[in-house]
Amino acid sequence: MRPYELMYLVQPTADEERLTAVSERLQQSIGSLGGKVEKVTPPIRRRLAYEIGKYRDGQYGVLEFSLPPHQSREFERTIKLTEDILRHIVIRRDE
Repeated sequence: MRPYELMYLVQPTADEERLTAVSERLQQSIGSLGGKVEKVTPPIRRRLAYEIGKYRDGQYGVLEFSLPPHQSREFERTIKLTEDILRHIVIRRDE
């Protein structure tokens, strides 16, 4: 398995319940694809450098996880289908 880090941006209007649901959905997806979640950083509200989708603020969350390399595309697809996520980036961490 390879180590990855996901940073995602959620709408500033999302309440605590929706933020928790997004995080849990991502974690469940990692688990169902044979991966392991190592660290979860809850979303923090921050000012954006530029406007994204009519929003000047956003809530950033971070997940560190391990996933089989052949499952990374499927996980990306799951992220793209999550409507509350405005932007995301998945990077491969050093082992």
